[in-house]
Amino acid sequence: MTTTTEALLERYAHLLPTSRDVAFYQEHGYWISGRILPPEVLDTAERGMARFYAGEADRPLPDGSDRTGWRPEHGDVLRKNDYSSLIVDELAVLVRHPLVGACASLLNGEPEIRLWHDQLLYKPAEEALPASGTVNVGWHTDRQYWRSAASSDMLTAWVPFHDVGVREGAVSFVDGSHRWRDDVVLDFFNPDLSTLDSVRARHDVKVVVAEIPRGAMSFHHCRMVHGSGPNRSAAPRRAIAIHMQPGSNRFVEHLRADGTLAAHPNDTYVRRTPENQPDYTDPVTCPRLWPPAE
Repeated sequence: MTTTTEALLERYAHLLPTSRDVAFYQEHGYWISGRILPPEVLDTAERGMARFYAGEADRPLPDGSDRTGWRPEHGDVLRKNDYSSLIVDELAVLVRHPLVGACASLLNGEPEIRLWHDQLLYKPAEEALPASGTVNVGWHTDRQYWRSAASSDMLTAWVPFHDVGVREGAVSFVDGSHRWRDDVVLDFFNPDLSTLDSVRARHDVKVVVAEIPRGAMSFHHCRMVHGSGPNRSAAPRRAIAIHMQPGSNRFVEHLRADGTLAAHPNDTYVRRTPENQPDYTDPVTCPRLWPPAE
């Protein structure tokens, strides 16, 4: 009898990454899919985004709060809200779509994929802002913020809710930077994109700006240096980043250079193990995305 997983892989085989795509991802650190997400899933997600920004929620976060990150009183700035899919059901429909987890599993070779956390992202149009260059996403790696995670093969799916390219300020990758031996520590929150110049003396820097049509998504390795420039379109850029971990990922203690213990917000939301450590397999905060339930 065909299992649910096998049936899904057979049904979506023409949409999933091929062996050549996997090899490209391993070499370059990113991969951009074709139009694989159904329009109705994205329509649903857009309704969920609107509800979220209107202050609606289907449930609170595990600590009882209604959201993290941007709030209306912060004004028309770059909006970043973590864990939105745990709060609004329409966003969970997108984050938990089986094609997201299936692609991630094939790209990084892990049989089980769990949610790490997500980020709802809204970049205002540059023309509507009082100063230019303030809503860029600074160059950074995701791994630099995830030091309490044991796995170094975590990855992110970046899903726009509409066509996104250079004009809209799409995510940009430094090709092959996931293979650099040294840790590059920059800053997501620093909109000055010239900070990338600090690594040019040590590395060959080739920037690729993703062109992603609606229904497609990009994937990138957690050590990939990436960021994004201004949104020069007439409408806000709307997207969600889905950060994923392999099922084998566990908490590890990591000391920063200053001697402090690295931590992640997940550590306060997930349940605890018998050893009183954060449990990154918590089915509420870190639900399994692949394989689907049989």
